Amino acid sequence: MRELSPTLTFAPELLLAARGGDDGIRAAIFDVDGVMTDGRIAIGADGEVLKSFSTLDGHGAKLLARAGIEPVVISGRDSPALRRRLVELGIVHAACGVADKLAAADRLLATLGVGWGSVAAMGDDWPDLPLLLRAAFACAPPEAHAEVRAVVHHVTQAPAGRGSVRECCDLLLMAAGRYSDLLRSGLGTLDATP
Repeated sequence: MRELSPTLTFAPELLLAARGGDDGIRAAIFDVDGVMTDGRIAIGADGEVLKSFSTLDGHGAKLLARAGIEPVVISGRDSPALRRRLVELGIVHAACGVADKLAAADRLLATLGVGWGSVAAMGDDWPDLPLLLRAAFACAPPEAHAEVRAVVHHVTQAPAGRGSVRECCDLLLMAAGRYSDLLRSGLGTLDATP
């Protein structure tokens, strides 16, 4: 078998910014609509909300957890589809259907014992700005609102709902010095078996 070595690269100054404060990044907060999804909301005839999630993004969140960076979800909307995806990904620190994302983030971070200097955040619209402005490192997908793109450290190349979360996760893992080891050891699935 050939030796596996990383081909993905990020600019050194971006990696430095993605390291966070003195304790490094210990939690990563993700919005859902327009970040983990493409932002479209499909509503069926019976009122059920349908969402499409990327398996690349999901694997990225699992890799973060494996590396000791707690994935956190804070969403202004709630739905059975979102709740199911959170369970599938093993994300236990989440606030769904919240109007005040900052208050929700402060509560979740207090539970985790993590300060803003050790937080990365990814969002796409104005309700995410309080989190993005406080986080040690902030990302947005390319479709994010102009005001959001103006304040983040990194705008992903991958689009929302189709790899943008994974790109953010890969960047955080690389900045933490964990990417290469996870790549070499992570050739199996991280999916839980029923």
